[in-house]
Amino acid sequence: MNIMDFNVKKLAADAGTFLSRAVQFTEEKLGQAEKTELDAHLENLLSKAECTKIWTEKIMKQTEVLLQPNPNARIEEFVYEKLDRKAPSRINNPELLGQYMIDAGTEFGPGTAYGNALIKCGETQKRIGTADRELIQTSALNFLTPLRNFIEGDYKTIAKERKLLQNKRLDLDAAKTRLKKAKAAETRNSQLNSARLEGDNIMVNFSYMLNFLHVKWLKSEQELRITQSEFDRQAEITRLLLEGISSTHAHHLRCLNDFVEAQMTYYAQCYQYMLDLQKQLGSFPSNYLSNNNQTSVTPVPSVLPNAIGSSAMASTSGLVITSPSNLSDLKECSGSRKARVLYDYDAANSTELSLLADEVITVFSVVGMDSDWLMGERGNQKGKVPITYLELLN
Repeated sequence: MNIMDFNVKKLAADAGTFLSRAVQFTEEKLGQAEKTELDAHLENLLSKAECTKIWTEKIMKQTEVLLQPNPNARIEEFVYEKLDRKAPSRINNPELLGQYMIDAGTEFGPGTAYGNALIKCGETQKRIGTADRELIQTSALNFLTPLRNFIEGDYKTIAKERKLLQNKRLDLDAAKTRLKKAKAAETRNSQLNSARLEGDNIMVNFSYMLNFLHVKWLKSEQELRITQSEFDRQAEITRLLLEGISSTHAHHLRCLNDFVEAQMTYYAQCYQYMLDLQKQLGSFPSNYLSNNNQTSVTPVPSVLPNAIGSSAMASTSGLVITSPSNLSDLKECSGSRKARVLYDYDAANSTELSLLADEVITVFSVVGMDSDWLMGERGNQKGKVPITYLELLN
């Protein structure tokens, strides 16, 4: 029975507090009540936290779109995450394209130029798909997870304490309003008491009323001191939490560096894979590779030297050194010339000559030979060699 009485009293008190806050909030919006303003430092911290939350959410969501463009796949991964279950492994787009190319090349025949090229391209696409999968996993662990932890953890705590601070501020302003009204009522009754009144009963009743108002005033003052103390304590708790936003920014900066490093590794791998593929496709006759029957020289991006290994840079430098005029000299010379091999080349058939990077061979042109090929000699070995793999020596 006592527990029931206590619960009823607590429920009534909570309802009264809620009503008091609602009235105070409404009167503030209507401009009928004064509002206690937070200090400028606390307001600045609150604004910084809100700004951090908004932009963190936008960056996190757009990063998810970048890593997984398929919205259905993102929804599926979200559902599995909420169910605390591992999402099933799914083949990605480069891997799927690579498998299609390999299957097509096998169907057309690995011995044909087109079939062989499709198989080589398919294998490269599958390697790119593997690199893409590694990028997603690394970025999710080192970048997305810390951002999500802030939104779902730290900021939720901040929002909870901020709401509690708002309630304490409403309680404080409501107490100020009640004290102000009690003072005004006592002042008015004091003025009436000073006037001449007839009859002892009237004076007794009026004196009793003044005492009642004075007690109410004292109670309002005590309530104000309590609510002021609670508000100050909550403001300090909220301030300490908000000052941690600077540490959050520093942590997110480290996570951003990890994300950039993961992307740099991914793009460097892709570039190296495509560079190797280009070398392999260079073994095919030019009329299969180009519509205009001209040699295609791939420009090297200036931003990759630090991200790509020494072997990749060696082959890249070869592409730059072999200028059009140099190639023209090789074709137009009437006799034989010495040439340095820029990178390895595997002969596609018995009419071609396999090459090793940095070796020096003898080359000469043959009438009627394709414009992208020369005849090469190494000792007793002789065969066709692709001109783009060579550097003419003076």
